[in-house]
Amino acid sequence: MIPMKVLAGSLVVLVILWDAFESIVLPRRVTRRFRLTRLFYLSTWKPWAAAARRLPSGKTRQALLSAFGPLSLLLLVAFWAVGLVFGFSLLHAAAGTAPGYPLNLYMSGSTFFTLGLGDVAPNTAASRFVTVSEAGVGFGFLALTIGYLPVIYGAFSRRETNISLLDARAGSPPTARELLARYGRPEHVGSLAQFLRDWEVWTADLMESHLSYPVLCYYRSQHDNQSWLAALTAILDTCALLVAHAEGEIAWQARLTYAIARHAVVDLSQVLNVAPDRSAPDRLPRPALEEIRNELRSAGVPLCARDTAEETLREIRRMYEPYVYALGNRLIMPIPAWSNPARAANWQTSAWEKTAAGRPETGAAASGADREHL
Repeated sequence: MIPMKVLAGSLVVLVILWDAFESIVLPRRVTRRFRLTRLFYLSTWKPWAAAARRLPSGKTRQALLSAFGPLSLLLLVAFWAVGLVFGFSLLHAAAGTAPGYPLNLYMSGSTFFTLGLGDVAPNTAASRFVTVSEAGVGFGFLALTIGYLPVIYGAFSRRETNISLLDARAGSPPTARELLARYGRPEHVGSLAQFLRDWEVWTADLMESHLSYPVLCYYRSQHDNQSWLAALTAILDTCALLVAHAEGEIAWQARLTYAIARHAVVDLSQVLNVAPDRSAPDRLPRPALEEIRNELRSAGVPLCARDTAEETLREIRRMYEPYVYALGNRLIMPIPAWSNPARAANWQTSAWEKTAAGRPETGAAASGADREHL
């Protein structure tokens, strides 16, 4: 009969190695509900988010939230390493590597991190086999971890590039009204389809990288009024309005970009185990919609006159808004409004450039001047 220490140690090692394989190596979404990584993030994010919500909205809260993503990644690697050391220590104890469990635990740790101190040496065939196996696992684990970090930060950098570019095109936080007002000018309408194609590619890359590495969902942007979720929501809003009201090539490209963006937000909700929130308030009441439509007409955006356009827009919004609301609540990332005249782009403000009244140039005046110059 196989000793319990062998069974327990082998189970711990195999479970952790399989979890690390799924998180680092396997390039696809894992739908299984029970995973060590999922339990790790559920048990760490909830108290972290609760502590952040107790802080007043501002720099301190954002600094605390920004630290979670990178810190959780380091803690997850440490959690895996400690679990592997513990699992191999049980195998060392079963093989009789050293007298007493504390020495076996010490032997496991020094072997896993390939220290090679030699003060405790295996003296049986079984203990030598366990030692060599653990040294190989430890070496491979450390190599995979070192290779894992550049992949994570490469995907993060690709994501943030387009979010930064969106600042001058849709403001910060980005809004569909500002984006369409800028691209809706007669000389810019032709480039709107190309803009949506670029964001179709960005959304596909976001979905593939964040499904493979869900920890990226917790990585926050450089500026407090920007986030990947806000950018994705603004693009969804823009595409929804164009699908319901526009005609021609722009409407066709809007459908394609909307399809991949909605796919991304739904799949990310499933990976993070976030159910859609269908009780959220209406983000676009009818008076606000009329204002946006009138502004787009005056800017030259070709709008159709279908009687069903408003109902179509309402149905399209029902397909994605509950998901972005739920993700925003879980990740504490504010969802942008459809229009927000009392905001400015990040490039317009700095700590050293103030207006005569001592405030940054924000609001509708700054936005209007911004459109004229750009």
